[in-house]
Amino acid sequence: MLADIKKDARSRMDKSIDSLRAELAKIRTGRAHPSLLEHINVDYYGSEVPISQAANVSVEDSRTLAVTAWDKGMVGKIEKAIMTSDLGLNPATAGTVIRVPLPALTEQRRTELTRVVHGEGEQAKVAVRNIRRDANHHIKELVKNKDISEDDQRRGETEIQQLTDQHVERVDEMVAEKEKELMEI
Repeated sequence: MLADIKKDARSRMDKSIDSLRAELAKIRTGRAHPSLLEHINVDYYGSEVPISQAANVSVEDSRTLAVTAWDKGMVGKIEKAIMTSDLGLNPATAGTVIRVPLPALTEQRRTELTRVVHGEGEQAKVAVRNIRRDANHHIKELVKNKDISEDDQRRGETEIQQLTDQHVERVDEMVAEKEKELMEI
């Protein structure tokens, strides 16, 4: 029973870390990467789909993304979706290829992005702590139902705390790494 609770908590905490990794990948560092456009949705014949399902996103050079639409009629819609996204990018269309130049980051913008990174890290830590709370609650219910002893409860809560500490430490490492990446010119 305790092993199942611990396994579930580890799995959920790992998912929180993966989610943080995905969110941090969206925060641009001035280098072009196809994942920057991943969260943008395009109106593709009446349904909203991720840009990757309507076009091919590739890196042209270190500061430019090239978006090639699968369908020539979609070029305008894809360009508009990129323009209206929260990324502040200005795409330029040349036939069926949309080039998305990434402007250099100013010091002020780097500082803003650092705050965003810290916010994402804090959300991930809160998620990990909520998982710890849920696991401890399940352990307390097992004690209440007399399925496990109080010694097992203490051991289980200690293991869950160690798991939490490991994941919080991993979040801190990821945030520090992204902050360093953002601040290098």
